[in-house]
Amino acid sequence: MLKTYLWLTFCVTVWGSNFVFGKILVNDFSPAALTSLRLLFIVFFLMIFILPRHGLRKISPRDWVWILLLGVVGVFINQWSFFEGLVTADSTTSALILATAPILTGVLAAVFLKEKFTSRMLLGSIIAIIGIYFVVSEGGAALHLERGLLWIVITMVSFAILIIITRILSQRISPVITTLYSNVIGLIVSLPVVFVMDNPVTLSGNWQGWGLLIVTAIVVHGIATLVWNHHIRYADASKASILSNLEPFVAMVMGVLLLQKPITVPEMTGSLFIVGGVIFATWQRRKRNRHMPHY
Repeated sequence: MLKTYLWLTFCVTVWGSNFVFGKILVNDFSPAALTSLRLLFIVFFLMIFILPRHGLRKISPRDWVWILLLGVVGVFINQWSFFEGLVTADSTTSALILATAPILTGVLAAVFLKEKFTSRMLLGSIIAIIGIYFVVSEGGAALHLERGLLWIVITMVSFAILIIITRILSQRISPVITTLYSNVIGLIVSLPVVFVMDNPVTLSGNWQGWGLLIVTAIVVHGIATLVWNHHIRYADASKASILSNLEPFVAMVMGVLLLQKPITVPEMTGSLFIVGGVIFATWQRRKRNRHMPHY
């Protein structure tokens, strides 16, 4: 069991670090180009890992509609808005906003999947929103709704949509196949967008930038996800749920180490409200559904 939780902690550390690495990468790459390149390396990894084991699967026309929607919204828009947001948004604040995705997922599940939205989830949502306000307003001093944070909200919404569509498709298609096909679609959609949205298209001029791009694409969206899905089967649901909510704290620590960004009192206080609210709201639901996809 210790080995299992060490591997799960590794995954959470990787996902939490992604916010800081993304902040570094947008200094060397323009957002749409970064999105397209990252998806390219993710698809290469997934094809090498998945095709020899699972092969290509026939998909019904109805499910192709869902996969197309997943590829455009849950993969492309999710990745693109993430990097667009990090151009100006703070990495820690971004991590805290994205930490509320399970709550929005609960709302969408209640609307589209007819799952029950309980008073416990409502109270947890209110607590988390108070935490977000505390962080964004820097302790209540002034509310700053900058453009980057709006992009991060879009990232959070698209991630919640990703989870809902993945649940719908998981009843008929292996999540591994869904992941591969949706990422291929996301890559195809991203290619023309590079030349439309990036003006100019910027690429890193040094090997360190390219190395960080390739390694984070493969480790964050490939290896870590596979490791999590393998070891989550042997972990206690409640403990794994708590671990997955530690990503914002990892982002804070990595921000200090790599960006020399100090942790402020409003960030720490707000993060306790946000993470506490999310855990309180989703405790029962996440005990039933431990597999949270990460892209």
